[in-house]
Amino acid sequence: MADQIGPDLAGWQELQAGLRAAGHRRLVVLEGERAAALTWLRELLPVLSIAPGVWTGPVEDQPESSLTSIKPVEGRRWLGQELACVVWDGWRGNPPDGFAALSGTLAAGGLFFWLMPKLEEWGDFDDPDYRRTGLDGAGQYSFAARLAGVVAGDPDSIRITPSVDPQPPLPTVEPPRDAFRVGATDDQRALVEEVVRTGLGRRRRPLVATADRGRGKSAALGLSAVRLLNEGRRRVVVTAPGPDAVKTLFHHARLASGQASDPDMGTGDVAVGDQGRLEFWPLDRLLAEKPEAEVIMVDEAAAVPADLLKRILLGWPRVIYASTVHGYEGSGRGFAIRFRSVLDAETPHWRNTSLTAPIRWSASDPLEPLTRRMFLLDAQAPPVSDDEVNIAVERWNPGTAEDNELEEAFGLLVDAHYRTSPGDLRQWMDDPAAVSWRLTRGGVLVGVLWATVEGGLDSELAEQVMLGKRRLRGHLLPQSLATHSGFAKAACQSLLRIVRIAVSAEVRGEGLGQTLVAAANDYACKQGLDGIGTSFGGNAGLLSFWQRCGLEPVRLGLKREASSGEYPLQLLAGVSAQGKALTDHLRGRLTEHWLTLVPRNWIDAEPELILRITCGLPADRPLNENDFRDLHSFAHGYRGFDLALPVLRRLSLQAGVVNGMADERSRSLWARAVLQGWSWPELQANGECVGREAGEAELRSLVGDILQNRPDL
Repeated sequence: MADQIGPDLAGWQELQAGLRAAGHRRLVVLEGERAAALTWLRELLPVLSIAPGVWTGPVEDQPESSLTSIKPVEGRRWLGQELACVVWDGWRGNPPDGFAALSGTLAAGGLFFWLMPKLEEWGDFDDPDYRRTGLDGAGQYSFAARLAGVVAGDPDSIRITPSVDPQPPLPTVEPPRDAFRVGATDDQRALVEEVVRTGLGRRRRPLVATADRGRGKSAALGLSAVRLLNEGRRRVVVTAPGPDAVKTLFHHARLASGQASDPDMGTGDVAVGDQGRLEFWPLDRLLAEKPEAEVIMVDEAAAVPADLLKRILLGWPRVIYASTVHGYEGSGRGFAIRFRSVLDAETPHWRNTSLTAPIRWSASDPLEPLTRRMFLLDAQAPPVSDDEVNIAVERWNPGTAEDNELEEAFGLLVDAHYRTSPGDLRQWMDDPAAVSWRLTRGGVLVGVLWATVEGGLDSELAEQVMLGKRRLRGHLLPQSLATHSGFAKAACQSLLRIVRIAVSAEVRGEGLGQTLVAAANDYACKQGLDGIGTSFGGNAGLLSFWQRCGLEPVRLGLKREASSGEYPLQLLAGVSAQGKALTDHLRGRLTEHWLTLVPRNWIDAEPELILRITCGLPADRPLNENDFRDLHSFAHGYRGFDLALPVLRRLSLQAGVVNGMADERSRSLWARAVLQGWSWPELQANGECVGREAGEAELRSLVGDILQNRPDL
């Protein structure tokens, strides 16, 4: 009987040895009863090479004591590290980002055991992780059903039902002529040389390095940093979306400098030689304090907004940008598309390099292509059609789409958004409140919009949300507006929140994004919703797009987002009468508070963002006779800047005033000096003016032009 038979121990040992020699890894799906799978594993794991390894289920169920117990959502924290075994307890949750990240940590010979129900049941399986993202209770799960289909069609995956057949035939691995060995690749060595060349070379010739995961990018950067410090550079600064993204870089830097290290030691400074130092600086601190450094390395640059990347580019003489092409800190492909125009304009002598050869496994490894298919990591937007006439917008459901359509649509999201992950794919496919549209030109997909219906809470629950006593999963926009505006009715209204919108890079600027938003707005009207809105990391370019679509700012967050480094900006457009009243109320309150909040909370925000929000706000009140007297006195040099500042700020809120400032440099000075409250030494250090006298003269000239050209004020 099956329950009296365990796994074929010798067969598994032989298989693992063969995988190691070939540089391969395998997925092993243990289907059916969880208890039987655990019993089977407890017998098998002690005879395999599984150290280091991880277990994602409850500690008390750990099938082998040497495994490190982690939560499934913690998988991304292991990026850059190397494992021999992963035992993934799918019965306890399957967060896609964690799963995909851990699969990339397996070394040659590694086994990924996945405990799950039978494949045919995955589409109905109420995954415990769904509760975390509000997907529980949906009933049917297209994302999981698709995963089951991919696994079922993969000839290299090993499927076992321990309660029925614990000893199925195991695959044979063709022995290679030369056994696989982990070692530096030619790609990696070339990257080290390119980074050193950039770091020791002429100013303003940045390097952009991209690589798939497992290619040794972070290790190469660590080795390069030590080389640079040994060859005369005194300070190399590394920045990234978070310290976890560069733990591997610092680990290899410590090893290269002759220091003891392990990957968990973090990002503490690394001293090299007598005076050299490698340091990690968070993005916000780097840009705020602007430390002197000969070389800046930006790792996982895809997760950093282009505006911040540009500030780094212009702020230091030598910059290296590195990013993972298909990663979990953002898409390197999308990064390359979005940032290329900035590099071409500011530093036309920039160079590009890439790593393609894997280090931890061989090029013929079957697990990597399987993971790519499962999570659409290779998703590509289709080539754009030359047909500029036949444009069509239609409702579209990613959960029922054919795989080729899904890949094209997801590829658009990857290219357009700096952080598009497998978790986003699951949310898009399985959220019952999601509504999506696709836009084709000449029959070819060029745009997608993903939205979700939120809000509609009863008044009692909305009051609890407004008071901060309740926080619901989902309902991002109405809950945020209720909590931060102190207006409970914001959570009572039903809103269509646009989660993502993407248009092919080749056809941006042709109004296709506005066409998609118009379709979503029509849907909101027909469904009797109250409004349409969105929330994103605020920057001037995106704000301009949303304003062209008819949405206006109603809230700017007080803290920068950890993921984007930008202040979250929320926009709204009323559809129903009460939705329009809500929008007017929120915009009115923002106007009342704006001149007080900007210099206190957004002193370091992008000046053009502050100006665009300012010029779009409704006028607070008209200027009076005393205001005009003060403005004339300031314009003609009879009143100093500090005494004129209150009325200069009120002038900013008058219709058309900020928009009338055509000169980019003058606009920036106005934002920094008048609205954001920078001191004259800060303005001079930032290049806004050569000194107080010149800065005041420029502001006086601006006010004089406004008074002369705007008699309607």
